[in-house]
Amino acid sequence: MTAKSFKFCASLALAAMLSAVVGCADKANPDNVDRRSVERWNYLIAHQAEKAYDYLSPGYRETKTRESYADAMNNRPVKWMEAKFKSKTCDADSCRVIVEVKYSVAVGGAPTMESNSDQSETWIRVDGEWYFLPK
Repeated sequence: MTAKSFKFCASLALAAMLSAVVGCADKANPDNVDRRSVERWNYLIAHQAEKAYDYLSPGYRETKTRESYADAMNNRPVKWMEAKFKSKTCDADSCRVIVEVKYSVAVGGAPTMESNSDQSETWIRVDGEWYFLPK
């Protein structure tokens, strides 16, 4: 191996290691909870609760199957329309996240009503990843 090819291989190896470290750091980063909280809501809005299930804490997933969760969430009388991250308060392994959710609901024979609601959510970090902890 020539010195030039050795330097090239060493550079590739260093780049791969740095990218792995950055990827791991992103999971633990409290800013990651901003993105994950909205992603979870976007799956619920799209009636893809089976995908939102992966954002639930591992402990909660032990108590409810993907199918039962998806059935319950996809068949709610409320229609979620939009979710926006508003704020968070975090410590080392948990965050209180506020997400503003726009929704519509039909009440009895009345016209459909649209409104916004701030949802206060608890997110916990497990093995370096942020998960939603339902109440």
